[in-house]
Amino acid sequence: MTVPAARAREGETPPEQPRLHRRFGLLPATALNMTNMMGAGPFITIPLLMTALGGPQAMLGWIVALVIVICDGMVWSELGAAMPGSGGSFQYLREAFGRTRWGRLMAFLFVWQFVLSGPLEIASGYIGFGQYATYIWKGLTRGGVIALVVAVGAINVALLYRRIHSIAKITVSLWVGTLVTVLAVIVTGAMHFDARLAFDFPPGAFDFSLGFFLGLGAASRIGIYDYLGYYDVCFIGDEVREPGRVIPRSILISTAAVALIYLGINLSIIGVIPWREFVPAGEHAEANFIVSIFMEKIYGAKIATVFTLLVLWTAFGSVFALLLGYSRIPYAAAESGYFFRVFGRLHPTKDFPYVSLLILGAISIVAGFFSLGTVIDAMIVTRIVVQFMGQVVGLILLRRRAPEMERPYRMWLYPLPALVALLGWIFVFATTEPRVILFGIIALLLGAAVFLLWSWRTTRWPFEVREAPAH
Repeated sequence: MTVPAARAREGETPPEQPRLHRRFGLLPATALNMTNMMGAGPFITIPLLMTALGGPQAMLGWIVALVIVICDGMVWSELGAAMPGSGGSFQYLREAFGRTRWGRLMAFLFVWQFVLSGPLEIASGYIGFGQYATYIWKGLTRGGVIALVVAVGAINVALLYRRIHSIAKITVSLWVGTLVTVLAVIVTGAMHFDARLAFDFPPGAFDFSLGFFLGLGAASRIGIYDYLGYYDVCFIGDEVREPGRVIPRSILISTAAVALIYLGINLSIIGVIPWREFVPAGEHAEANFIVSIFMEKIYGAKIATVFTLLVLWTAFGSVFALLLGYSRIPYAAAESGYFFRVFGRLHPTKDFPYVSLLILGAISIVAGFFSLGTVIDAMIVTRIVVQFMGQVVGLILLRRRAPEMERPYRMWLYPLPALVALLGWIFVFATTEPRVILFGIIALLLGAAVFLLWSWRTTRWPFEVREAPAH
């Protein structure tokens, strides 16, 4: 365990604490990433994706997102292989910008925004679960959906309230269910695919105006949301076997596999159901469970109901993987003295960060009360500046400041992928609605204010007390 900063300064020897165990190999690590990435994403966002540009041309946003994710995945792979510990971005930013000064601020801001954006991402899965549940439980009211979100969130926390060894087995089983679900969609779509429906572009689909690029940015945000999770294994680095090999390979394999799966799912849906029947999403109730309608159109209501249960399984698998990985982030930061100490507590007998798990689990349940579009936009914009842009800059800084650092994986064609990822994140951020950008900026400014207050109370940088030089 890393010695908390406060105790290290005082010269104390911390009491022996339970340690995390390296039990995640390549299979469960890849399963964790893919379960996180797929989840409910492609089943709940296709209508939003098509709405962004008003037709199949919105697939361009999915392609832009894929390019960004592939390049950014190389950033995560190099950093994760070089620094395999719990917390992921927290420790990467801390090391890249300097542990005692700006790295402290960047690490704190990352965890601060993640305590909000992490639960927002988990909440999107709860929202998707509730949307598809309305296909089975006809007439389910808004209050009923909220009650369902609370119940699913509570079950998720309960399942994760245990040792990592059994969680690895649960992750693989959920992953298998996810693969069965998406393969059923792809095979069914391939058997009934109609190219005229899939490529039925509206007039002026490719007029490259300002409105087109704003729509492309919106479609790219949806695409990025669908891919989020390609790095999830980095957040449990302390629990990964052979991290220098497993982390980069699991990121590469999961990204490539999910890209092919997403392409198959998207074409399957729009190749069977005319996109005009669910676009714009806000005006069509069917958009809430479009894949169920897809199966109903081909096989009837009974098969569609069975398939909807598989979608619910997939959605739950996603939020399970998300909460597992994300609960380790505040824990790692607090345990190292860079965030509030309460988040650094491990369960005394089961060796997992139970306080962090409970707090993030509770916030994610509350966030599930909002709309899907609001949750996605707020989540991505809140993360981009500190986490994604910050990590790209951090990688470049580490290459210059610590060339001797052991790097089991080195980015291919460096620095080109890093620059492409950085430009991609800037594009996604700049094309977001001003009110959402303002929300993200306010969240970061508030975090900076809290950091300064916390540092002042604990007399740490930039308020540390220096001894006067001896004369």
